[in-house]
Amino acid sequence: MTAPARTRIGSSDIEISALALGGNVFGWTADRATSFDVLDAFLAGGGDFVDTADGYSHWAPGNGGGESETIIGEWIAARGNRDDVVLATKVSTHPQFQGLAAGTVRAAADASLQRLQTDRIDLYYAHFDDAETPLEQTVEAFSALVDAGKVRAIGVSNYTAERVAEWFRIAREGGYHLPVALQPHYNLVEREFETNGLRDAAERERLAVFPYFSLAKGFLAGKYRDTADAAAPGASPRAGDAVSYLDDRGRAVLAELDEVAAAHDAPVAAVSLAWLRAQSTVAAPIASARSTGQLTALLASLTLELTGDELGRLAAASDGGR
Repeated sequence: MTAPARTRIGSSDIEISALALGGNVFGWTADRATSFDVLDAFLAGGGDFVDTADGYSHWAPGNGGGESETIIGEWIAARGNRDDVVLATKVSTHPQFQGLAAGTVRAAADASLQRLQTDRIDLYYAHFDDAETPLEQTVEAFSALVDAGKVRAIGVSNYTAERVAEWFRIAREGGYHLPVALQPHYNLVEREFETNGLRDAAERERLAVFPYFSLAKGFLAGKYRDTADAAAPGASPRAGDAVSYLDDRGRAVLAELDEVAAAHDAPVAAVSLAWLRAQSTVAAPIASARSTGQLTALLASLTLELTGDELGRLAAASDGGR
């Protein structure tokens, strides 16, 4: 049997399984008990890299932000497995810690550490660019967290290529710690990352890329074949967005995914994630699971290696409508 794929986070010394479990559903569409089950199964299946954010999931009724981190922290405390897990979280969207001013970054990091019940964050992202705060202030604040031992490595998420380059310029000129990871929107039907300068930036700076919405909100898992599927019982809250991909191009991608999946006797979701993992600069796709049943297909991607022909056919199907 093929060993689960592993990788390193950029130029850091942090090694991870080549799949990140998205924590955005914890405390939202997955309750505490279900979240514990998913996390247990993820580790048992060869995963070890969990991605969350301080703002998850403040948008849900009754939530205030930090619910995902709190559940993950309680799980780590209950299992006593902190050294078996690599934790990534982010700052800028928690209602109490919005933006990336230095004081906000420091306070938000401390709040995340408390919720996660740990003494260090393995990978800490600037979640969204903050045009109101001088970038120099943000760069210095993140670097100081590394110096303090609270953060092991720095990442940037949802930044333009120009702002990524600016971050590196400031960090080099100031002698600050450099980012090692980039988190963009990227998948088989959303491929602007390849042409908007971010992939070039990742290659230039040796950034490990961790794409979010890796399954296009469920579309690339093959869950939505008809617009009516979005209204089916148990459909994701994001199903309406997923079915927006059901045009000629989207159907061509699904058809090719079905063929490749059948050839490998693998789930469609696993094929989608394996395609993404094979792309230049991508270290690990991020995908979330609301149940252990959904998780099975994600974990299958860790041992699935597509041929060059299969990778090319999938890309060609995606290119067909562009």
